[in-house]
Amino acid sequence: MRIVVLDGFSVDQGELAWDELHKLGDVQVYPRTLPHEIVERAAGAQAVLTNKVLLTRDVLAALPELRYIGIVATGTNVVDFATCRARGIAVTHAPAYCAHSVAQFVFAGLLHRLENLAPYIDQVKANRWAQAPDYCFFLHRHTELAEKTIAILGLGNIGRKVADIARAFGMKVIAGAVPGGATEDRVPLEVALREADVVSLHCPLTDLTRGFVDRKFLQAMKPNAILVNTSRGALIDEGALLDALSRGRPAAVLLDVLGDEPPPLDHPLLDARAAWAGRVSVTPHIAWGKVEARQRLIRLVAENLAAFLRGERKNRVD
Repeated sequence: MRIVVLDGFSVDQGELAWDELHKLGDVQVYPRTLPHEIVERAAGAQAVLTNKVLLTRDVLAALPELRYIGIVATGTNVVDFATCRARGIAVTHAPAYCAHSVAQFVFAGLLHRLENLAPYIDQVKANRWAQAPDYCFFLHRHTELAEKTIAILGLGNIGRKVADIARAFGMKVIAGAVPGGATEDRVPLEVALREADVVSLHCPLTDLTRGFVDRKFLQAMKPNAILVNTSRGALIDEGALLDALSRGRPAAVLLDVLGDEPPPLDHPLLDARAAWAGRVSVTPHIAWGKVEARQRLIRLVAENLAAFLRGERKNRVD
């Protein structure tokens, strides 16, 4: 079997091997693949693995031998499913592999915002403490997570881990309703937003959730609340967010994802001169990428393909 990995570098970072995948066939791993390179590189392959490279209807039409697509991620919005179903192409994804990583990152971001230790470390090194009149000094206010309310929108593998950590901090957890969600015991979205001190997004990107963090959503949040997105950038209407920030809300926004990745050089949310810049922290889509999670991901995508070759359905989403 010819197996092609279209964009392996984001997962392996040049340090991890795809050994389990190599046991299953003739494997070619490309660090990155541009849209015009997809068909040439995947020609003749029975299995293609993609992280963020889009496999559109036109691309799939040019790959008649393709039998299997392995999405090297949890989200599934990179594949044209209608074409895959019509052609009988199997599609798998990789759930749960980064739940611990993302949940850890959510609270790293929150603690960074609430504690902001770096200025203290710098000031102590500059002898500010040694010269202080008291045994302590504060550069800014500090608040506790205990007794605060976190609304988690998307209580899947990652959302549940976030909930576990939140409860360990003494937070109240609300599972908010998500557009298109079928789970019945969810708090209505408007109620969750009204009560939440922290809103953390962990839902998939679908036609119903695209841009659902809009003006109405942001207006419903507490003015002093914190919005966290480690899921998909397109969940947020960035125009609406910019408008809300200019009006003083939310109090803070922690984003690990944006609508376009990488963003353009002049992306307004990255403007360090903006009046609200101190309230916005943006990191480059790294929440998922602890080395342990990336190792699990490589093993999982190999296991998915091995199961397919045995005629089993493992993590199938087609």
